[in-house]
Amino acid sequence: MATIDQALYLVQLLEAELIRRGPEITRHNNYYRGKHPLNFASEQFGKFHGDRYRDFSDNWTQVVGDSPVERMTVTGFQASGQTEADKELWKVWQVNGLDADSQLGFLGSVVNARSFVLVWGDPDDPDMPVVTFEDPAQCVVAYEPGSRRRRRAALKRWQDGNEDFATLYLPGEVWKFARPRLAQTDDKSLQMLDVDEALKRWKPRELPEEPNPQPNPMGVVPMVELPNKPTLSGEPISDVTGVIAMQDAINLLWAQLFTASDYASFPQRVVLGAERPVIPKLNSDGVVVGEQPVDIQQFAVDRVLMFNDKNAKIAEWQAANLLMYTGLIEVAVGHLAAQTRTPQHYLIGKMANLAEGALLAAETGLVKRVQEKQIWSGQGLREMARLIALARGEYGKADAMRSGRVLWKDAESRSRAQLVDALLKAKQIGFPFKWLAQEYGLTPTEVAEIIAMREEELSVDPVTELTRQMTGAVPQAGNVLPDDGEELAEGEGEEAA
Repeated sequence: MATIDQALYLVQLLEAELIRRGPEITRHNNYYRGKHPLNFASEQFGKFHGDRYRDFSDNWTQVVGDSPVERMTVTGFQASGQTEADKELWKVWQVNGLDADSQLGFLGSVVNARSFVLVWGDPDDPDMPVVTFEDPAQCVVAYEPGSRRRRRAALKRWQDGNEDFATLYLPGEVWKFARPRLAQTDDKSLQMLDVDEALKRWKPRELPEEPNPQPNPMGVVPMVELPNKPTLSGEPISDVTGVIAMQDAINLLWAQLFTASDYASFPQRVVLGAERPVIPKLNSDGVVVGEQPVDIQQFAVDRVLMFNDKNAKIAEWQAANLLMYTGLIEVAVGHLAAQTRTPQHYLIGKMANLAEGALLAAETGLVKRVQEKQIWSGQGLREMARLIALARGEYGKADAMRSGRVLWKDAESRSRAQLVDALLKAKQIGFPFKWLAQEYGLTPTEVAEIIAMREEELSVDPVTELTRQMTGAVPQAGNVLPDDGEELAEGEGEEAA
């Protein structure tokens, strides 16, 4: 068991890592939400137009982030040695609302390079642990030296009102700390700054209903990291990181296009070799007392020009070719699509009359990208399922989930007709009905319900159902035959034959 000094040292160490990651997480979240600064502009352009385009962004970052997440759907968990998905694990998943919250976790991982899952038991309901996906700006996991999987400690830090809270998770116990949030001002004396520093130190958070520290009955750190694009030598990589530079270039091109459209999108005419026209200036009696220049703006309204100079000439500047900018923007978007393996039709917004096979080929890069994410997220979710079993006291299931697997919905987007045709061919070579139903996109729970419905139909009219199966009218769910001693009614046997 760790001492309080050791626990405080770990909190400070992990908090420092959270603070280090903070600016990058904030930057990635801002780009995903469309809050982009005007970068790559010259000093003069930025000086005159920076504020003008402050709120504009042609946000492709969000499309790149959303495209893999919308194809990452968990349908169940299967322990090692089992042929069916685990119903209890799926019940915990649904009761905790993870059908929806898992999408938030996957998106956080794609945008911010990682997200986290926390599992903890509920004293009021020991069979239903609490499972939550956590914000990477609030959580960090420390690993054993030389390992990417063995967790040594985890920290969750958050703010509530005028206080900061921190929970330190260790394999054997859980520590809870708190500290006040102090207003930051520049006019404090050195003595007051020292007082603030003392107040800002973490202190144990004493709760009347539970000890501090409290034991961790699971025996392992109950927080799991879901990395995005992990590497052997460095940290996971956000999908947004490689998009930011091209996103900035696209925004600048749009800003320059808007500026050119203001000043040079129409032909401009100029008068050469003429003085500015003047008209007589009269006093109250109508006597000419001088001259005054004409109102040039009124000329534009009246669409009339009047010059007395015999050498006056009118020249014209052609309108600027704005298609040059749109062409560059399309090239930049195409590069962005290739670099992130996002299908072009997701970004360009143009759909040609493509055959279905060509459309599937266009999405191959995205499908492979999703499958890679399923592998890495699947490792974390499998460990999450193991933690759920540990929290429920099911140690045999927890051990089986170490080599179990996460069931995912097919990442490939196919038409219903094409999918059914493929499944019928798979049925003909011997694939069982349960596998076919899962490939169709049904969750294990829905598959069980359909099998129960099929059995109910067979129990109501087994002969008709058997006839339809033998003639190939419907896929056969199982060989349901009459008992050996039961004879078919006269005529029905011939019909069945």
